[in-house]
Amino acid sequence: MELNICQVSIAPIRRSASDKSEMVTQLLFGDTVEILEKKGTWRKIKNTWDNYIGWTDHKLLKSITLNEYENNLETPTYSLELAQAIMGEDYFLPIVMGASLPEYDGMNLKLGDLKFTFSGQVISPTSHQLSLTILLKIARKYLNAPYLWGGKSPFGIDCSGFSQMVFKMIGVKLLRDASQQVSQGRIIDFIEESQTGDLAFFENKKGRIAHVGIVFPEQKIIHASGKVRIDTLDHFGIFNKDINKYTHKLRVIKRVLPDEIPLSIDIDETNIEVPIKNQIGLF
Repeated sequence: MELNICQVSIAPIRRSASDKSEMVTQLLFGDTVEILEKKGTWRKIKNTWDNYIGWTDHKLLKSITLNEYENNLETPTYSLELAQAIMGEDYFLPIVMGASLPEYDGMNLKLGDLKFTFSGQVISPTSHQLSLTILLKIARKYLNAPYLWGGKSPFGIDCSGFSQMVFKMIGVKLLRDASQQVSQGRIIDFIEESQTGDLAFFENKKGRIAHVGIVFPEQKIIHASGKVRIDTLDHFGIFNKDINKYTHKLRVIKRVLPDEIPLSIDIDETNIEVPIKNQIGLF
């Protein structure tokens, strides 16, 4: 198995081996992939987080060992900064929220033989108890991010990319597309039984799952439609008060989180503990 890691801020993943091909998803800095096929400068890759397959230019990737890959799995750490640079020996590299920080120790990180420092806010899912407060705060940080088909960053994101990234940073694996995510979790029979953090799925005119959002308190939903926004949710679907109409037809609500999750946890919610016990402010 040949493993690579994304060495740029954002790498487009395309449907076929061409710069003109449709972008189906993205890799962020620190994301790891398995190489499936080679065609000139192009590599067919499988994202090791969600098994999504596509093509990207080999120059955006860097080879890593199995040991390096496994070390990153044990203590994942993600940037919480909308955009901030990591500093190499003689240059800066901007990374975005949700980027992985390989072998991060509170200040330093490694990408193969490359070493960087990062002084921004981070979150490490394995170092704290799951909290809905943290989920809500992470989701809100994406507000007003523009919609981008295949996007996964604050500078452009689609509906399923948004839900996937928010849940990834709290340590929960979601598949890439809404049509895939709907297969996860358990069905909530009535919208009155839905809880903050549930996923709401919506169908298009052909009856296919075409949209997803995260249930928020007080009958609201946060989702990427035009931009990441908060709208009203009821048993009909999403009501957009700006245009005074329903925009999405509700199909089903799924729960991918445990039933009993505290709203907050017994730490100062303005701080998150990283593995080396270094307190870094959250938002």
